[in-house]
Amino acid sequence: MYKEPYHFNVGRYINPERFEQIRDFSSDLPTPCLVVDLDLIKSKYTELQASLPLAKIYYAVKANPMDEVVRLLADLGSNFDVASRYELDQMLRLGIDPTRISYGNTIKKKSDIKYFYDHGVRLFATDSEFDLINIAENAPGAKIFFRILTEGTGADWPLSRKFGSHPDTIYHLILQAVEMGLTPWGISFHVGSQQRDIGQWDDAVARCKYLFDAVAEEGIELKMINIGGGFPANYVDPTFSVKEYTEEILRFISEDFGDNLPEIILEPGRSLVADAGIIVSEVVNISRKSKNNLYQWVYLDVGKFGGLIETIDESIKFPIYFPKEGLAEEIILAGPTCDSMDILYEHFHYHMPEGVLPGDRAYIFTTGAYTQSYSSVNFNGFPPLKSVIYRDNQGDDV
Repeated sequence: MYKEPYHFNVGRYINPERFEQIRDFSSDLPTPCLVVDLDLIKSKYTELQASLPLAKIYYAVKANPMDEVVRLLADLGSNFDVASRYELDQMLRLGIDPTRISYGNTIKKKSDIKYFYDHGVRLFATDSEFDLINIAENAPGAKIFFRILTEGTGADWPLSRKFGSHPDTIYHLILQAVEMGLTPWGISFHVGSQQRDIGQWDDAVARCKYLFDAVAEEGIELKMINIGGGFPANYVDPTFSVKEYTEEILRFISEDFGDNLPEIILEPGRSLVADAGIIVSEVVNISRKSKNNLYQWVYLDVGKFGGLIETIDESIKFPIYFPKEGLAEEIILAGPTCDSMDILYEHFHYHMPEGVLPGDRAYIFTTGAYTQSYSSVNFNGFPPLKSVIYRDNQGDDV
């Protein structure tokens, strides 16, 4: 098999000088460890805000709930989309006013609805009749946004089927909400995480417009559309820029709603924090299953259960850098646990310099979202992924 010299373009994912600073800072840290660059998160938030200034940003806390990340975004003016009472407790502990919080999870207990309401949250998502009844009983008068079903076509990490309902079902829920004393506020959707097809927003916005017009005939005026997340991070496969996304989405909304634009809410998570994270990992072992096997197996000390769950079906392809020179070998990558599911990439072959040895480090880029928050508590005894904050040459353990 012909081999080319190993090459990895660090500059595609991070400023090379910044990377060297982070690499020096993390050189003595035990691995695996997630290093999060707050300055880059600030830059991403500012870029998104400037690209769609009409919108209110509700950061999806589940993407990266580190206190430092939440505090930074709160100081920048962000609102917050939370999914559980535990995330709510964190927001309140950090001094986030409940008027800046939405309960965006459509799957929730009666007791949790009451808990949110009693602590001052007034904006709730729903997509089903039983949930709507529970909200009416435990959060009287609350503002409701109704989640419509989308297919998630074109997304690396689809969010279809489990969430949302058909527009006809949502129409009847809106009418019921009025009868129950609730305030129908708007329509929400999510076209899938790391959505590469900007046109998916066009179809979803059109469904929102249909519902706005349909319920207006019944005397109900909706005020808001929540266009969810789905904006891109910088993984192996290329995407359009955030500015290209927002320009097209605003065009879709303007074409459907004309001059009477509704309030617009965004729920970004991945696009704000993913690029700001680097997992520092160690090569644990390298093996070839037989002398005639084309590919070596490379085992890292981080895997599916340590924060890389989005490698399921090889859905998210993280950029992985081995800082050595030499000829490039195609490899199969796996994690450290004694579970055969803990294989990261077997069909999409990554490259590694042939001089890499066990004990060498590997750097996994674009890992600031859905890594630490996804890592297991104690599988095989491994602790959750540790994280540290990096900002202006200052590192703080978390």
